[in-house]
Amino acid sequence: MHIAILTFQGFNEIDSLLALGILNRIKKPDWRVTICCPEVEVTSMNGLAVKAQSMLEDAAGADAVLVGSGTRTREVVASPQLMSRLRLDPRRQLIAAQCSGTLILARLGLVDGIAACTDLTTRPWVQEAGVEVLDQPFFANGNIATAGGCLASPYLAAWIIARSEGVEAAAAALHYVAPVGEKDAYVGHAMRQITPYLEK
Repeated sequence: MHIAILTFQGFNEIDSLLALGILNRIKKPDWRVTICCPEVEVTSMNGLAVKAQSMLEDAAGADAVLVGSGTRTREVVASPQLMSRLRLDPRRQLIAAQCSGTLILARLGLVDGIAACTDLTTRPWVQEAGVEVLDQPFFANGNIATAGGCLASPYLAAWIIARSEGVEAAAAALHYVAPVGEKDAYVGHAMRQITPYLEK
């Protein structure tokens, strides 16, 4: 199982790295989570430099793809060179997008005809792309999930784990990172966000 977290220049650390940490709570030999970038190194919106663990082209072969957000997403979608490197297929991949990552899915045509979530800043741009934006933190339709707000990142990670390894594994991963003294409440709330959208 390879999960590629698409991480571009100007990326939001909370989105990419929080998801990376939660997804890596699954300890199996074939479970691999990578920061997937267009270049060998990307720098976050706050100046943190991160080396790529896989490249954009590798996302085409991943079992799941999480599209992170950042301050330069509009530049990404305006770049035919970058967008042409993305080959995502919801028929065989789980695809999730965080905040402005939803704009990338919109430009790829992956949320045509379905609603989506995004952050408040990106909302008008996603709407301009013809996508209905929901006023909620998480939504999934089949193999595509979107989330709005940086701290909704755990919902996407939990959704990917639940779809791949089961609900108990997702709850356990969230429990590990949840604040002490609030673990049951945190996990319960998070699981209530994603459970309605898990395929039977």
